[in-house]
Amino acid sequence: MGQRSLVNNGWAPAATSEVVTTTEDGGMTVAFTFDDGPDPTYTPQMLDLLARYGIRATFCLIGEQAQAYPDLVRRIDAEGHELGDHTMTHRDLTTLSQEAGYAEVMDTYSLIVNTTGRDISYFRAPYGHWTEYTNTVAAVQGGMQPIGWAVDTNDWQSPGVQAIVDAVRNDPATQGGIVLMHDGGGDRSQTVEAVNQLIPYLLDQGYTFDFPLYK
Repeated sequence: MGQRSLVNNGWAPAATSEVVTTTEDGGMTVAFTFDDGPDPTYTPQMLDLLARYGIRATFCLIGEQAQAYPDLVRRIDAEGHELGDHTMTHRDLTTLSQEAGYAEVMDTYSLIVNTTGRDISYFRAPYGHWTEYTNTVAAVQGGMQPIGWAVDTNDWQSPGVQAIVDAVRNDPATQGGIVLMHDGGGDRSQTVEAVNQLIPYLLDQGYTFDFPLYK
């Protein structure tokens, strides 16, 4: 992970407001990211699956969901995964005032930090609709690196397990890239099964699983 320096008895954020789409180490690595959870049905299934293979991923949490299921937030953290801020209510930040955008980002940050007892490293804007203001708030106020994606599986549309698998297998951007998937926001059974197929495939291809770049 990217480094933070301890200054004045507090964490000085080392994140930048630039949106990154690549992994920490590049090369034959890939970063799986899951949005819109935690979900009481599909997040535990995904965590069980990742644990079976010893894989770590990044979960970008909606604040309202994190508030409703704090034990799942703590489980994600305890099992070695990274946490991301996906705003409180999943509203399009480009439609909000600066005050409302600040609250969407920082209320979620505070909620997750208070739930886990540690800082979080990443921020992802809903729909990938970024604003310079909220990216800067995330980086400067929260020490969170804004992360996008290199590969969009479109799993939220429930296109079928094979379509999700093929989106990752067939896209050259998978190598050294961030993959966008979802563990919440609807029926994610296709995503769980796709990940079940993708992990052994990618391992057989020589991939290792990484976290998003923290600049």
